[in-house]
Amino acid sequence: MNRAYRPPSHAAGWTHESNLIAGERISTEQVLSLFHEHSTILLLRLGQEIVACVHVQGGKSCAYIGMLATNPAMQAQGIGKQMLLHAEAYATQHFNASVLKMSVLSSRPELLAFYERRGYVLTGQVEEYPLLADVGQPIITGIQVLSLEKVSANPPFKQES
Repeated sequence: MNRAYRPPSHAAGWTHESNLIAGERISTEQVLSLFHEHSTILLLRLGQEIVACVHVQGGKSCAYIGMLATNPAMQAQGIGKQMLLHAEAYATQHFNASVLKMSVLSSRPELLAFYERRGYVLTGQVEEYPLLADVGQPIITGIQVLSLEKVSANPPFKQES
């Protein structure tokens, strides 16, 4: 996560936000807190190296998808698209999600466009950057968190009575 989102400038891929936010994106403790019954982190490994990851958390008929990250050296190869597809399938199969939700920083138009091309739409819900969440400090002013949703292409199977 930190390598993909906040790498040094010489190692940055197209998804980085090092020019927008300083500090780590996530700590070890924050990752460990995600391991519970309705939460899964999907990993793609090449040998022993983690190439990509995505977090899926189930809710009431919806799932939140976040932390989609690909090793900067392997970006622009379609890995992120495939990880997103796997996360969406996992959400519908394991959490019976009919709506998929996610958040994007307002200062990341290229990332917003990436998700919109995959069927996500802005909900109109906007929140201030979470300064107290220990996910880094903005370098520029006015960063907000935008919410997106997508109706699942494969709604959960509903058994007839």
